[in-house]
Amino acid sequence: MVRLTLHLIAKNSSQKLRKEETTSQYLKKITHINFSDKNIDGIEDISLCKNLSVLYLYDNHISQITNLNCATNLTHLYLQNNCISCIENLRSLKKLEKLYLGGNDIAVIEGLEGLEELRELHVESQRLPLGEKLLFDPRTLHSLAKSLSILNISNNNIDDIRDLETLKNLNQLIAVDNQLQHVKDLEFLLDKLMKLGKMNLHGNPVCLKPKYRDRLILVSKSLEFLDGKEIKSMERQFLMNWKASKDAKKISKKRIPKKEDANSLYISKETIKH
Repeated sequence: MVRLTLHLIAKNSSQKLRKEETTSQYLKKITHINFSDKNIDGIEDISLCKNLSVLYLYDNHISQITNLNCATNLTHLYLQNNCISCIENLRSLKKLEKLYLGGNDIAVIEGLEGLEELRELHVESQRLPLGEKLLFDPRTLHSLAKSLSILNISNNNIDDIRDLETLKNLNQLIAVDNQLQHVKDLEFLLDKLMKLGKMNLHGNPVCLKPKYRDRLILVSKSLEFLDGKEIKSMERQFLMNWKASKDAKKISKKRIPKKEDANSLYISKETIKH
């Protein structure tokens, strides 16, 4: 296995050095580091890379997130397909905008408090123990409420996403191949997420429920794509007209007494006269 070190970074970039430029000078100005699929199993001190903004470490064997505290200019972090079981040591990355953690061993989404610039979070396809599902720490959800725009939680055995109501600025939710069962739960969530424009729930049992698509379109005015299919204005208007007509019929039925009720009313009046 290999550790990510300053020496390894410098060795990998030796051909990029300019004339009369020292290794230290190069490391201080480097902005992108790519060590994907290099058998990396750990991260050593890389604090000399002061201007690092994008770090690619996917498809490796990293089990713990360490030594990134000094990478305060990091905006994109790619750690998918490793062996990470805990989200930790990221709170100092105040400029982080995109975090990729899919294909790891994470059971709880936590440890992201203070990342107020985080716009995208990808945690799909975690290797969870049989029968377990991905969970969300309320503190992390609350911290990401204003910033998070895209969330990918696909293939994580999730059966309830009502807790995501906290993410008021969420624009895109990808939750395919989970265990979502109830349309009512989705209606509740969509009623809270007023900015959600795209939602993909392909592969969930709920997609097979009667009127599933119609009900979700009716409850959300912001939704533009559902399960990869565009919601056109004509489709939404038709459903709204249909619902309005249905509601009007219900109201009229309540106002007009039934024949039996009318007859009993007539009899009672006759009885009073006699």
